Amino acid sequence: MDIYLVAPDAGRTYGEPTRRLNKGLFPPLGLLAVAALTPPQIKVAITDEALEPVDFDRDVDLVGLTAMTSAAPRAYQIADRFRERGIAVVMGGMHASALPEEALQHVDAVVIGEAEGLWPCLLADFQKGQLQKIYRNEGFPSLEGLPVPRRDLLDLSRYWAPDSLQASRGCPYDCSFCSVPVFFGHKYRTRPVGEVVAEAAQLDGKPLLFIDDNIMGKPSYASELFAGLRGLDKSFFAQGSASILKVPELIQKAAAAGCKALFVGLETLSASNLVQIGKKINVVERYRELIKRLHDNGIAIVGAFMFGLEHDDEDVFKRTADFAEETQIDVPQFSILTPLPGTRFYAEVEREGRIIERDWTKYNGNHVCFRPRQLSVESLDAGLKWIYQRCYSWRSIIKRTSLRLKPLIWTLNGIYHTRVKRWIAGSTIADVPQ
Repeated sequence: MDIYLVAPDAGRTYGEPTRRLNKGLFPPLGLLAVAALTPPQIKVAITDEALEPVDFDRDVDLVGLTAMTSAAPRAYQIADRFRERGIAVVMGGMHASALPEEALQHVDAVVIGEAEGLWPCLLADFQKGQLQKIYRNEGFPSLEGLPVPRRDLLDLSRYWAPDSLQASRGCPYDCSFCSVPVFFGHKYRTRPVGEVVAEAAQLDGKPLLFIDDNIMGKPSYASELFAGLRGLDKSFFAQGSASILKVPELIQKAAAAGCKALFVGLETLSASNLVQIGKKINVVERYRELIKRLHDNGIAIVGAFMFGLEHDDEDVFKRTADFAEETQIDVPQFSILTPLPGTRFYAEVEREGRIIERDWTKYNGNHVCFRPRQLSVESLDAGLKWIYQRCYSWRSIIKRTSLRLKPLIWTLNGIYHTRVKRWIAGSTIADVPQ
């Protein structure tokens, strides 16, 4: 039996060429994990469509797809092509889990939630000719004893951060715009520290990339993890939250363990907006302290902001750009608030009739998909382009970084600079900053 796993590329939905640099950011770890769950007698191949085309003529028995919302239309196109040849297709991931009935219009089966405990059962059913429409775990799988992802199935030299891994799943918080709590059942689970450290020790690259949604979601666990990583002589990037200020010694422990950059969802400079989206862990008055503490410990910050929130006005873009430069945010990331299916925010704007865009490819944080309260659709769209142009001009990059950063952070700034130029010039969806 042969299985073909595919990570679709949203930019190819309408036949657009995928204009990438010669590398992706990091490999699709979810598919590598699914491959590791596959019984050894079954042959598995993986294609990351961001880097290479899908082989629609491949002789396989079963195709597996995963997709975030913006890539769902492309996933459906791929599924339709294979099903025309009589090949069964199954789909999992955030979007299919949120809208399984939609996905079933294009695929034979949907895996809702995580693959552990489901994927082997699905394969057994398929081999018996008894494939079900829906596969859903009754509870949430343990993260103990997970098989090592099948990194041998991809050319990892084609990624900027080839050595990605995961220590935890979910997030302890419940922001209204975020699909993570929904997908992981509002639970925060961790892998045994020893297993994470052992996997990290086997990886050759620097830096490692932890894809956890919040690696510091449980401070006691994070402290133990950082202690374990400290002896490996590794560097790593991770994602955390502003709640780290509640246990500030974690910043020193992360730095000692090799943390070189931390992605933090700052989201907004408005306390009223934070209340509206349910992000109570953020305190705007302490943002400067957080950034300074990270910098003082040699950790760069990738600071994420969203626009189109309840209390945003015409001046929000300038205020945010000024703040990013004044505080020297190393890699600022900007997006438009997006009503992702399954989230409370999606239900709210759907109920109020404020959704104005149903094309899922636009649901990547770079398009206006709903009608904001205060800003016009046009000013929100123009504001996002303006702030990217300003903050990824070379003048702003130098001002923000003060020439102190490591090569990979400079590389990220350079990638954004290039993508912003292409985007403003009217290039393809694939070139929009993400």
